[in-house]
Amino acid sequence: MATTPKGIARAIIVITTVTAAVMELIDTSIVNVALSEMSGSLGVSIEDVSWVITSYAIANVIIIPLTGFLAEYFGRKNYYIVSMIIFTVASYMCGQSNTLVELIVWRFIQGVGGGALLSTSQAILFDAFEPKDRGIAAGLFGMGLILGPTLGPTLGGYIIDHSSWPLIFMINIPVGIIAALLAFTFVDKKPNEGKNKNNIKIDYTGILLLMAGIGCLQFVLERGEAEDWLSSEYIRTCAIIAVVGLTTFIIYELNIKQPAVNLKLLGNRNLAFTTIFTFVSGFGLYTSVFIFPVLAQRVLGFNAFETGNALLLPTMAAVILAPFIGKMMSKGVTPVPLIFIGFILFAVYAFLSANVSPDVGKSDFFFPLVIRAVGISLCQLPLINQAVAGLEPKDYPTAISLNNMIRQLGGAFGIAVANNYVSSRYAQHRSDLVSTMPSGSSLLNERINSISQGIAAKTGDLANATTKAYASINMAVEKQAYFLSYLDAFRLVGVFFLLVIPLVGFLRVKKKSATEIQQSMKAAAESH
Repeated sequence: MATTPKGIARAIIVITTVTAAVMELIDTSIVNVALSEMSGSLGVSIEDVSWVITSYAIANVIIIPLTGFLAEYFGRKNYYIVSMIIFTVASYMCGQSNTLVELIVWRFIQGVGGGALLSTSQAILFDAFEPKDRGIAAGLFGMGLILGPTLGPTLGGYIIDHSSWPLIFMINIPVGIIAALLAFTFVDKKPNEGKNKNNIKIDYTGILLLMAGIGCLQFVLERGEAEDWLSSEYIRTCAIIAVVGLTTFIIYELNIKQPAVNLKLLGNRNLAFTTIFTFVSGFGLYTSVFIFPVLAQRVLGFNAFETGNALLLPTMAAVILAPFIGKMMSKGVTPVPLIFIGFILFAVYAFLSANVSPDVGKSDFFFPLVIRAVGISLCQLPLINQAVAGLEPKDYPTAISLNNMIRQLGGAFGIAVANNYVSSRYAQHRSDLVSTMPSGSSLLNERINSISQGIAAKTGDLANATTKAYASINMAVEKQAYFLSYLDAFRLVGVFFLLVIPLVGFLRVKKKSATEIQQSMKAAAESH
């Protein structure tokens, strides 16, 4: 039987696993502040380059529920190290990519390694602590879960301001190499690890159906607006594949003995409603980290580093709060009130952000982002605990894996929806703004004359002054239309959160004993 590591060995395992998890999570958001530069470098639109984010999220969604199969088949330590190598190599190839398609492919592969990396890191970290001390492990890992996605924009912003976008991937290489060597040296194998291959049957059909269904669904969501939805043959074909693939996946998984994702557990009312909250939580977490950087840079004129700092500093409130929430959960505090308060706070953050003025400054976002950070802290760990309430201990790993997959899917879905919603609202707002400036309007003519005179006075170019004046007016209209569109997107996130809050009443609250709490925490680790 393996012994719990002590002293320096445990400290190294903590540093290695938390660092590896944070590194993976950073890559979910580090590219957000680099979209503009990547768009220009690769010669594509920001909407197209957002696939770099979505492909990574899809890979995470696919691999997370399969981690248990693969770790048991290959051995957890071997799988962990190989996943780290895949993540590191894919990071290098992302930095070397010269086309959007090449970058998307390598980002998907990076997401495959990263999803497994995140999942297995938590299991190894929890095994480094005695059951009575796993609240400490949960707090340490919770800090990483919250810090990672928000640290990404800050680090990415610094890199963009001082170097170029390939470096946001290349910095993973030394960290990945060191983490792999430390894991090889200090992480022990579990008893009989990797020796049960003959008893494991991997659900290849379910995996393929899941990949086809989710992949085509994301394509429809991402490209639907640009391709005029169902008028496009590509969109119609992918929509059919998505519906058929996901429907077949659900039916197939419900009728086999060893499914890739045990959907039968959703018959438990508590887990079913918890997945709804988890989906919306993922929708809000990832969408907010996507919308804010683009708004700040495209409209408000923040540079990349300023954008990252605006997100990072308020998030420290969540990092500080996470260990206390973990300790509360370990003592048996019911998660339902925390979830309720967390969702209320996130909705408040969304609506506050949706009502800022065009001359908003960097400091004006601080208070709303603090509210966001506290809301996230109050949602994440309680939802993990609530997912297993009322289930048998043997079902804990499957339930929590399913919950994690739903969170990642919510994030991928949220980014796609936000992209299309902003595009749609931009067209509407631009039309509305232009309609207030009819051709021949005296106010418009006065404004054009004023701007053209100013341009002529500065440049001496009388011939082109009027043309430049019209271009200036057009840029102002576009900026205002985008500004209003991003505010609408924040408002949409707030509505999603408000709509599910009444469902809190359907969550079943069960007071757990200390033994049950330790079992659920251990199961949570093993499922990751």
